[in-house]
This record gives sequence, C-alpha cells and structure tokens, in this order.
Amino acid sequence: MTVEQKTLLESVVWVDPDRMSGEPCFKGTRVPVQALIDHIEGNSTLDDFLKGFPAVTRKQAVGFIDLARANPLACARLSLLRN
Repeated sequence: MTVEQKTLLESVVWVDPDRMSGEPCFKGTRVPVQALIDHIEGNSTLDDFLKGFPAVTRKQAVGFIDLARANPLACARLSLLRN
C-alpha cells in the first residue's frame, strides 16, 4: 500500500475496539464498511447505499471503493482487525 493509499484509508475508515465491537467503520460514523460491500454484492447502487446511510459521504464511499479496487489485500486486513 502506498503512502497516499494509506493516508486515504485513514481518512475514510476508522477502527476502535470500543465502537461497534472494533468493526471498521466509515470515519465519523457508526456505519461499517461491510455495509457498503454487502450493498454492492446485493446489486444495489452506490446511490441506494448513500440513501440508506446518509452519515457516509459519497467521497468516503468512493474512496473506499477505489482503495478496495487498487489494494484488495489491505482492505481484507481491515476485516481481520475486527476478529
């Protein structure tokens, strides 16, 4: 993961063991990034996701999607942080 990607990840996602049981969430929210992944896997649009989770900005969601596309292993490691 590049320095730029790590900086973007840190601006989009936060992990705190005292919040949502350590689930990676969009920064400043209690919305797990897994919710976005689930929406995409369920063939929902990004707009559908954003309507359902108004606390998440389009910039955050697109940033996470871009990171997942460019560096899937780093995003997979986020899932491991909650275990």
